Amino acid sequence: MIKRTFNSFGAGGNTMNRIVNSIEAKDIENHFHPYTNPQTLKETGPHVICRGEGVYVYDNSNTKFIEGMSGLWCASLGFNNKDLVEAATKQMEKLPFYHSFAGKVPEVAANLAEKLVGIAPEGLGKVFFCNSGSEANDTAIKVVWYYQNALGRPEKRKIISRKRGYHGVTMVAGSLTGLPYAQDGFGLPLDFVRHTSCPHYFIEKLENESEQNFVDRMLNDLEELILEEGPDTIGAFIAEPVMGAGGVIIPPENYFSKVQVLLKKYDVLFIADEVICGFGRTGNMWGSDTFNLKPDILTCAKALSGAYAPISALLINETIVSEIENQANELGIFGHGFTYSAHPMSAAIALRTLEIYEEKKIVDHVRKMEKSFTERVRSLKKYDFVGDVRAVGLIGAIEFVSEPGSNKKPDPSRKVSAKIQQKIQEAGVILRSLPGDSLAFCPPLIIEESQIHEMFDKIDSVLAGIDFQIL
Repeated sequence: MIKRTFNSFGAGGNTMNRIVNSIEAKDIENHFHPYTNPQTLKETGPHVICRGEGVYVYDNSNTKFIEGMSGLWCASLGFNNKDLVEAATKQMEKLPFYHSFAGKVPEVAANLAEKLVGIAPEGLGKVFFCNSGSEANDTAIKVVWYYQNALGRPEKRKIISRKRGYHGVTMVAGSLTGLPYAQDGFGLPLDFVRHTSCPHYFIEKLENESEQNFVDRMLNDLEELILEEGPDTIGAFIAEPVMGAGGVIIPPENYFSKVQVLLKKYDVLFIADEVICGFGRTGNMWGSDTFNLKPDILTCAKALSGAYAPISALLINETIVSEIENQANELGIFGHGFTYSAHPMSAAIALRTLEIYEEKKIVDHVRKMEKSFTERVRSLKKYDFVGDVRAVGLIGAIEFVSEPGSNKKPDPSRKVSAKIQQKIQEAGVILRSLPGDSLAFCPPLIIEESQIHEMFDKIDSVLAGIDFQIL
């Protein structure tokens, strides 16, 4: 049973009382929370969110928050889209479940696949459905292996990811993720994953190193890794167009163009992880469009259904699919899939989501909002403890430093970004603290200009009242 208790939190010189939701010990034991410090949870109790309306959510004390992270980068159409609720209801009444095994397919899944191929980057002509971004990335690696085996190259199975990249937390996806918290304590990464340098110019640059010299060094690191491991052992390279959970790291100019040349040189497949970037987030339908990527495989999830139901997909180059089909014919079956692949309700919601993106011209709307959003992000550079600001489309971040004008990081034990994030939440905006003392912004794509200013006015008011030295 949920109980309500009063706690007090300070933001600058202002203290506000808010209802913090605590749960009896036995109930905490019943719900084992993901990505949560168990001790902190026992001390404070969970923050219970009860309802949503547009870009806002309300907790069980009816306190209103701007959801500045779209939940987990995913609620692109906000939190009460009636069209998506109706799509789910109609599909549940018509066909609540069917599978895609043994040549069968729910009608709505076939329609969704056709719709996705119609908006996919050039050359990606086949769709395979999963249930989450992690599952999609796991499947992408199995597809790479199956393809390389079909070509008689079973040794070409190593996968190169990047430090600070985020690709999920299942066994394979957690190994691809280049963040310690996804691996520590789990015995990960698995032995076929290698991690190359992170292209975060602000933090990783050498003294007096230009951005293009930095890019060349990143490419040299990647090539040295490929040569050290042996090109005949490298099956694929996976990367997010914009690195999300690793800090909203936007690639330096020419980085991806040079990476793609290098991958072709050594016959390494390119997987674009668009779980966060897909469906308008960067100002184009795909992050691959924004940064001129030509992936062999593209994974997507989150905004595919506006987060109203679990669904993800791989968009795959037809050349790869052809080789896979040949091998599957020889083996008698393509032995991979999930019970809930293209679940009819999820597929119906996703199909309606894609239709809404077209009807509401969501990509155009993101482009209209981008100027105000990026200007407000960049304006936060006025604080001497903000060392870097970055944004594209409707995704951005600020990064905190310990010395003005430097890229020196605060002592991790101070948990600077986490403390600031908490103070901003008390002011009515939910954001996310990321590794490296960054603070991310990723509002629903339907956000209006007035709401952008409302969000950043609240953020500004908190930052203006912070005494950085005593955090």
